[in-house]
Amino acid sequence: MWRVGQSSPVVYPVRDLAEVDVSATVPVRRFTWRTGQSHRPGLEYMVATGRHHGFESFEEECLLLVADFAADLHEALSQPFRLRFYAGGKRMDHTPDYLLLTKTGPFLVDVRPADRIHPEDELKFAATFETALAAGWRYGVVTGWRRHVWETVDALSAGRRPLNNVLDMHGQLRRAAGHGPLPLRDLVDRCSIPAVARAHALHLLWHRELGVDLSAPYGDGSRIRLALATFDGRR
Repeated sequence: MWRVGQSSPVVYPVRDLAEVDVSATVPVRRFTWRTGQSHRPGLEYMVATGRHHGFESFEEECLLLVADFAADLHEALSQPFRLRFYAGGKRMDHTPDYLLLTKTGPFLVDVRPADRIHPEDELKFAATFETALAAGWRYGVVTGWRRHVWETVDALSAGRRPLNNVLDMHGQLRRAAGHGPLPLRDLVDRCSIPAVARAHALHLLWHRELGVDLSAPYGDGSRIRLALATFDGRR
């Protein structure tokens, strides 16, 4: 079941999901804020879409930030539809958390910490996986984050908004990185004002004009390189 604007819910069989105009849909249920609630909802701004998106927990907020950085995203739909299926003669409903529309195709996502996944949740996730498979979408369940990855992406997000480049820090950073991967401290030291270069390095990393290995914590020793598109001259 999908919702389109203020109209009544629209129901599609799983085999026809690929025909749904998801750009016209709205969340099947609303986000709520009230005193004393156990979860932590809010709104996260995404550069890829240019607007705020609702989340219901810190884990969902993390997903939106990481997707904005790494998913090659052009749209994120919260609470996209309600799936109804039957198991053992029992009717079950499940609303996935997000449908991420990326340049490589739709990615349906549920977010649930690993220690809070129960057998009934596993059944719902399995049914959602089969639904995504029938529609030609990818599907995943986010059960947690490596702490250093989340902290790095959070740090890079400080540079996601436009920066005035009056001192040509972008050019200085690109030229320095063009000599090969360099530790962050050495990269910024090759620029005219290292302290300013640090802020612009975050900006270029967020926008994927510079690259860094996320398998280790981000810091002065992180080796920074030109992104492939920049190195090939396509930027």
